[in-house]
Amino acid sequence: MLGAVPTYGYHEMVNFARLLLPLVIAAVPQGREPFKGVTTDGNVVPNLFRLAKTGVSTAPVKQAADAFLASLTPEQRNATLYRVEDEEWRTWDNRTGMARGGVSLHDLSPEQRTRALELIEKSLSAKGFKQSRDIMRLDETLKELTGRPNYGEWRYRVSILGTPSATEPWGWQVDGHHLNVNYFVLGDQVVMTPAFMGSEPTIAETGKYKGTAVLQEELNLGLKLMRSLAPEQQGLARIKGEKGLTDNVAEAYRDNVVLAYAGLPVGKMSPAQLQIFRELIREYIDNLPAGHAKVRMADVEAHLAKTHFAWIGGTSDDSVFYYRVHSPVILIEYDHQRPAALGGNTASRNHVHTVVRTPNGGDYGKDLLRQHHEQHRH
Repeated sequence: MLGAVPTYGYHEMVNFARLLLPLVIAAVPQGREPFKGVTTDGNVVPNLFRLAKTGVSTAPVKQAADAFLASLTPEQRNATLYRVEDEEWRTWDNRTGMARGGVSLHDLSPEQRTRALELIEKSLSAKGFKQSRDIMRLDETLKELTGRPNYGEWRYRVSILGTPSATEPWGWQVDGHHLNVNYFVLGDQVVMTPAFMGSEPTIAETGKYKGTAVLQEELNLGLKLMRSLAPEQQGLARIKGEKGLTDNVAEAYRDNVVLAYAGLPVGKMSPAQLQIFRELIREYIDNLPAGHAKVRMADVEAHLAKTHFAWIGGTSDDSVFYYRVHSPVILIEYDHQRPAALGGNTASRNHVHTVVRTPNGGDYGKDLLRQHHEQHRH
């Protein structure tokens, strides 16, 4: 006689489906495609990026990477190192419990962990490093709230791709729940995309890190911009009225997503609205150190005329929403999502995902790497 058939609740089924997602994606053509990058119609816009001197030193990043690698045992070092062309770049996943490359911060000694954190700190601005660490801390809060050991402050892996160098291409990756940073270095040029930063919860109300909060200014500036728009402008910006459970389109395993421009063209914004729009973009770009943030912002400004702002959801003080900034050289998404670990069936301000990408082949520094190899046949 058969035993009782087990029953599963809504969240158990959702979590099971999420675990299967990478396998499903791997089975579809995009999972097997060579990298192309985010495009509006399947065709890469050429000649958007070039090898050039920025005048901004990357020596502190290299020194921190060398110190981190020197602190590792041979076995740890072997697990950490990949070729700069390796597909490890593209296997990042913002969910917990996924198979990941690199060495886990959880398994490192305090000294080794300090060296790993110093690599991140030297690569980002003070703001970007604080946000990264606060995301890790809030994952510890999530562990306290759920009791699940797969969450936690140190459940993040670090990989080095290529050999840290002043002249040759290399980079690093941090990969874990709600924090995924891909950092490519070539000479004094830097590409820090795809960059995923999110959290559940977004504010710690209790526990070891009570008071820690992330992604609040991204929320406030997005809402400020949308509220600054006239009704006709809001109508153009709003691509859908009702906020879904999840609306981000360029997360993990979506390197080659085709996404047409939508929403309000920047050309239809007033000077005052443009000022807020720039503040919003800088909030994300300023996760880079000041020198490289300035270089990145200049690139964005050069394509501002082709930039669009899109919105889904409401604009009240407690509304949940999604917004998108999209141009030939930058894609930013901010999304309030349905709770994944803390329960709930509707999108919540307590669960946020953000993604920053460089469309048209710029992610992972791929286009710069291509140009480098064309100029220096190895």
